Amino acid sequence: MWLDNETEIDYVNFSGVAESVAELIVQADGKPLSIGVSGPWGAGKSSMIKLTKQALASRQAPSADDAEDREKYIFVDFNAWLYQGYDDARAALMESIAVKLAELAVDRKTGIQKTQDFLKSIDWFRAASLTAGSAVALALGLPPVGMLGQAANLIKRVRDSGADSEVIEDGQALVEQGIDTAKGLVKPRAQQRGESAREKIAELRYSFEKALEELGVTLVVLIDDLDRCMPETAVSTLEAIRLFLFLEGTAFVIAADDQMIKHAVRRHFDNPDESLVINYFDKLIQIPIRVPQLGTQEVRAYMFLLFVHASSLSADNKEAIREAIITRLRESWQGKRIDRMFVESLNIELPADLVLQLDTADRLGPIMTNGSGIAGNPRLIKRFLNALSIRMTVSRTQGVSVDEAVLAKLMLFERLAPDGLYAELATAIIKDPGGRPSVIATWENRPADKPFDLDGLWDNDFVRDWLNLRPALGDLDLRGALYVSREHLPVITPEDGLSSRASEILSALLDSPEVASQLTDDVTQLAAVELNTIMGRLLDQARREEVWGTPAILEALLVLARANDGIAKRLSGFLGDRPASQIQPDIVPKIADEPWAKDLFKAWSSNNVSAPVAAAMKMD
Repeated sequence: MWLDNETEIDYVNFSGVAESVAELIVQADGKPLSIGVSGPWGAGKSSMIKLTKQALASRQAPSADDAEDREKYIFVDFNAWLYQGYDDARAALMESIAVKLAELAVDRKTGIQKTQDFLKSIDWFRAASLTAGSAVALALGLPPVGMLGQAANLIKRVRDSGADSEVIEDGQALVEQGIDTAKGLVKPRAQQRGESAREKIAELRYSFEKALEELGVTLVVLIDDLDRCMPETAVSTLEAIRLFLFLEGTAFVIAADDQMIKHAVRRHFDNPDESLVINYFDKLIQIPIRVPQLGTQEVRAYMFLLFVHASSLSADNKEAIREAIITRLRESWQGKRIDRMFVESLNIELPADLVLQLDTADRLGPIMTNGSGIAGNPRLIKRFLNALSIRMTVSRTQGVSVDEAVLAKLMLFERLAPDGLYAELATAIIKDPGGRPSVIATWENRPADKPFDLDGLWDNDFVRDWLNLRPALGDLDLRGALYVSREHLPVITPEDGLSSRASEILSALLDSPEVASQLTDDVTQLAAVELNTIMGRLLDQARREEVWGTPAILEALLVLARANDGIAKRLSGFLGDRPASQIQPDIVPKIADEPWAKDLFKAWSSNNVSAPVAAAMKMD
């Protein structure tokens, strides 16, 4: 199983794009910058954000006492979705920034006054969203939940770490100043109306910029999951970003589906003119970057590395394989492939089960890339492999023998085939006595140079690609694979309506039809409905016979036919439909005494059966 969340480990060569984003921030050299990382759900935006932070952090010197050697970049990770419904996203973002600056001011013993000024400006913005509970807390001299509480925790952490008393006093003053100014928010509305919003915004931007200048850092704000938010929350966060845009020492990296954000802007501003929506977005995002769409090589690499990650290989070998694959991906534009043979060429001994998994991933790569239901989406690929892992676990715990490659191919059809086809395939598996989907066997077994002759819903590009995938399924018993997949389609067989005794008789007739006569008394006691169900299963089995002399299944068919006239007519009709070339002379004496035999013989005579068969019928 693989966790369905973002990662700091590059599996698909996203690090190249992340390094480029980091380089843009470095080259800006403190000049204001906003970068939008866009892509659909599951494309890897959150991972790109983490890789960007990692790339930027690796470019700066570690903290040191020498001011010139201190960290140049500080990071604020903000997820607006976490605050939705619990807090005002705009104020929450500003407070997250304030707490980060407060931590740095206390740590570096500088910029504390400017940070206090910044806190005072933020409190004015918080006033509009204070809850009654927060107002009461302030009136009682208690800090509200949020920034001030975090700042108080900061002082405790500094004290616990053994910092000197001067730093602790400065930090405590910062908290007390915040509480005093916050108390001032609970005042008559008339006083607040006298304050100019323009002045307050100017104060906030000035104090923020001066705090960064005194601290000597560039603040990099990484905003994620904005496209998960309701329109009000998304726009509120964007409005907070707008307050800090174009200020020295700031860089914003915003991960979101640009189409979702534009939708939020339309909703918030009540369907404005489209040009206004575009202008609003473009003014916020200076440099738009899209997460690269995965091609076949990247999809193969991703699945390979997921399987490698979950394998029993040592950590060093896993990392060696990852580095080799990422290096190879960077050369894929030259025609170099990522496939199982490449991984095997790395001279790392691979467990047998991993080799089989790599082979499966190798074959699934193209269809996982091009199939419209997955289309190379990393999250959907991971969910597919997790579902495969769960079903393989079910098969082991239930004692059901299932080949992983077979199950993966069947699951791919379940996921991507046109509506209704999976149910049709499952029905074919259930109805066949051996669990073989004969509906696809003819197509799979055609000569490689012969085009498909598909019909109805089966006439589909995905189906053609899927039928060409190894292993072929038409001649395999797929009942086990279908059984472990039953959360999407219940396994309902015709014999599910049989009594326990009728089920036992059916099993006996299928397993040992040659001794069916010993069950004559038991068969005659069954209800007509059960007899018809059993006959249907026996006829399914009988259709596999290509020579009709006295096959073993005929004995079982005759026992049922003798128990019910309707069943007898079904058998007579079945035998009458057999091709004349399949009828052999020895079947004639076997059925000659049956009451329906004369009519059957007449039908065979008109079908031009062979001379020996005709002669045998004359003798009887």
